[in-house]
Amino acid sequence: MLVENKVHPSKEQMEGFLEPGQEGPIYMVNLLKFRESATYEDGRDSDLTGAEAYAIYGRAVAELVRDLGGTMVFSGTVSRLMLGEVEDLWDQVAIVMYPSRAAMLDMVVSAAYGDIAVHRDAGLQGQLNIETSDAMGAGIG
Repeated sequence: MLVENKVHPSKEQMEGFLEPGQEGPIYMVNLLKFRESATYEDGRDSDLTGAEAYAIYGRAVAELVRDLGGTMVFSGTVSRLMLGEVEDLWDQVAIVMYPSRAAMLDMVVSAAYGDIAVHRDAGLQGQLNIETSDAMGAGIG
């Protein structure tokens, strides 16, 4: 199995996300790998680590998610791999519930998101985003 962290979805992945999906909430599992030092595309000087730059984004995006009716379900630091093998572990795992795909899409194309996404891009070396649904209908909590 090939595992390749990315910062932005491919054209095919984005097209798939835009296709109709199931109704109701989605749970986005984020496997995050941070840069050692934040690197801003606009060339600004920064003494932030990648994790610190991403934390700026994380605090702001949590508010946007909440405004959409979603929630930050879980965020934690990866401590070790218990099963399986990967070349390099992710640094953090986060799970975010969005009320729908459309709500997530509305967020990522908003001006408010564009303003904070620079910190995401500066902090991330790459990530995996895995869209999941509550297949059993039981909810998380």
